[in-house]
Amino acid sequence: MKKTIIITGSTDGIGKLTAIKLAKEGHEVYIHGRNSEKLAKVISEIQAASNNSNIKGFAADLSTMAAVQQLAEKMKATVPKIDVLINNAGVYNSRIAKSTDGLDLRFAVNYIAPYILTNELLPLLETSENARIVNLSSAAQAPVSLDALAGNVTVTEQVSYAQSKLALTMWSFYLAKQHSNIQVIAVNPGSLLNTNMVKEAFGTHWSSADKGADILYDLTVSEEHKGITGKYFDNDKGSYGNAHPDAYDKEKIQKLINKTENIIGVL
Repeated sequence: MKKTIIITGSTDGIGKLTAIKLAKEGHEVYIHGRNSEKLAKVISEIQAASNNSNIKGFAADLSTMAAVQQLAEKMKATVPKIDVLINNAGVYNSRIAKSTDGLDLRFAVNYIAPYILTNELLPLLETSENARIVNLSSAAQAPVSLDALAGNVTVTEQVSYAQSKLALTMWSFYLAKQHSNIQVIAVNPGSLLNTNMVKEAFGTHWSSADKGADILYDLTVSEEHKGITGKYFDNDKGSYGNAHPDAYDKEKIQKLINKTENIIGVL
């Protein structure tokens, strides 16, 4: 069965590779990127590589909450149904430390953006018989400082990245419980994959980007993962495993959700 799939951050890296794999199977794929010119170029590339004309896209800067909200409205006006949403967009290094909303850029893009976008798109996901949400976590997970999340204190890029990825994982588990009819899986696609983000941050890699694309593809369409929700897939181990202990702490999760809603409501 052909699916309608949205992949954020998919004009390069594992997002683009995943889009190509899915496009080759005839799925309708919506990609996303910050730069409209690059987006148009990549859409054409994927269409040519897959012989699939059902490849479309959206341009948006996920670092600002207003832009994410506008992106969600565009998607709702364009896409009648979503079978799979892959929240793949992420940032580690950046020329600027904070977003225009005053948030640490890693928290803004890696956690707040998918939080807003996914919640806005839930009605479209709920129209699918087998909806899936795949959230890109990381092996790097650190206890979330609510003050750092709100932009009240400054932490290093490494720390904010790890905190943002744990926040995403905690919220993923929360979302799975709130919407039992939608599969929600947090995934570490693999440590130090050969992507631009990794090269810019660390200057080296351990594995090919295909390793990450392969697991995203499997989590999107494979029957092997059907019905699994509220779990963490660790692709360094090639199996489901345990995330950071805080991801299972109901009190900490609720405090995170409350703070997130406060941030979204205030700004």
